[in-house]
Amino acid sequence: MDRERVIAVARGDSAGDLLLAGGRIVNVFTGEVEEGDVVIAGGIIAGIGSDYQAAETVHLDGAYLLPGFINGHTHIESSFLGLPQYARAVLAHGTTSVVTDLHELANVGGLPAIRAMLDEAAGLPLDVFLMAPSCVPATHLETAGAALDADAVAEALAWPETLGLGELMNFPGAIAGHGDCLDKASAARDRGKVVDGHAPGLYGALLNAYLAAGPRSDHESTARGEAREKLRRGMHLMIREGTSEKNLEELLPLVTDQTYPRCLLVVDDRSCRDLLEDGDIDAVVRKAVRLGLDPVRAVQLATINPATYFGLRDRGAIAPGYRANLLVADDLRELRPRQVYYQGRLVAADGVSAFSRESPAPPVLLDTMRVKPLDENAFVIPATSRRHHVIEVIPHQITTRKTILEARVSGGEVVADAERDVIKAAVVERHHASGNVGLGLVRGFGLRRGALATSFAHDSHNVVVVGTDDSDMHAAVAQVSRLGGALTVVADGEPIASLPLPVAGLMSHEPLEKVAAQLQEVEEAAASLGVGLPSPFAVLSFLALPVIPELRLTDMGLVDVGRMALVPLAAD
Repeated sequence: MDRERVIAVARGDSAGDLLLAGGRIVNVFTGEVEEGDVVIAGGIIAGIGSDYQAAETVHLDGAYLLPGFINGHTHIESSFLGLPQYARAVLAHGTTSVVTDLHELANVGGLPAIRAMLDEAAGLPLDVFLMAPSCVPATHLETAGAALDADAVAEALAWPETLGLGELMNFPGAIAGHGDCLDKASAARDRGKVVDGHAPGLYGALLNAYLAAGPRSDHESTARGEAREKLRRGMHLMIREGTSEKNLEELLPLVTDQTYPRCLLVVDDRSCRDLLEDGDIDAVVRKAVRLGLDPVRAVQLATINPATYFGLRDRGAIAPGYRANLLVADDLRELRPRQVYYQGRLVAADGVSAFSRESPAPPVLLDTMRVKPLDENAFVIPATSRRHHVIEVIPHQITTRKTILEARVSGGEVVADAERDVIKAAVVERHHASGNVGLGLVRGFGLRRGALATSFAHDSHNVVVVGTDDSDMHAAVAQVSRLGGALTVVADGEPIASLPLPVAGLMSHEPLEKVAAQLQEVEEAAASLGVGLPSPFAVLSFLALPVIPELRLTDMGLVDVGRMALVPLAAD
């Protein structure tokens, strides 16, 4: 950047590259809307006023000019898109910066996989910032494809794209003062970088202990009282509204004149279908406004607030010296980006990105599925007890309930009971061909027949399968393995719909529109078998995440998250 030229343009002594004239500028510093022209030079906002000149002038005719959105907590991998297609998807909706820890990818391929994806970001009109993954694997109760110790985390913290330490999911370890957790947090703090938290359901002394370990934000609050206490104890509240995590309506009343500077809007996990059809952070801003939040304040929660929290001092606002990451919208209440600018260049218009970059996936991200052939009895659950622990799905949340039910038994085995919506679940290890299979029961899918399986399963990304029939479960796991990773639906022993995910078993290299269409096909196929959940594969992916209460399933078995321990399936 030629700073001297920017200053000359700001003085009015030289013409800029682009003049956005006659707009209503959303000022996130003062919370007001002001009229004026914005002149840009070298991708930087040089000045705001009325007497500037530029090589190109775009007349906004009273449209609103906003800072580009900053998504302060998202997992790119959850979109099922490779990075270039993800950039296409979010730029069309005004997101110009994303903060991600890529821990999904790290659980498959470690630091080399993360580095490969960050290198893909070079040249894209999207700022991709990293939070170094803190918990790979998330716990000791699962098998991942890689492990990142404190030295590996320190290496990632030294990268120029890294803003801090990613969500410290091992909250029991942090509360207990485990050295590994503390060392990673200290490595970030010693470099003056932030530490993100992950503290579902923590209150009182346990929350105090967790905060003493170093985290300063949280995106896992689902109840207003929980989130209020976290704000009172100094945490930044990331209000999440993703594909399967819907917390905005519950938590938005906490955003007040006193608290709003410490609140951020985030998506966490958002599928390609949602990105294409509804949007990214812009969709959360629109919903917040519909729920009663002042539009300018909603914009603040998606721009200057994340920029301030993460120390991005030249983003998140429209002011001299800031990067010209901007969006234009006709209506501030029903905010639909009309044009999106990245460093002063038009990159999207009318909901369509104006760039295209096709590139093959890095080799390190391919050929990652190593599933040991399953024995025909792999999913058999001996009926050693009448009562069994059951994972109960909670609609629109990623938390589950720990339930004990009397299981259906036939021929000395526990079998699925579709009439009561209790079906089998299994997690099959896929990184080292160990043959590990964890077995459980789940309620809440509504599946009447067949099986669903996915290789996208937070956070270790083994194969998760649910079904009413063992043979269909076998066929589903085989299909996922054969495709190098996939979402799939099986009935009567045959796949009826699949979304291939050959990139680390997590993502597709196909165009956004094709991947979204394939996701719709598998979701509709699941619905045809009785599934009533709106995003069944998102729900399925979280069954194996042993850091979210209450009951989870990994390749090692059933996990009681509160105790952070394996528990038997039989409850007697």
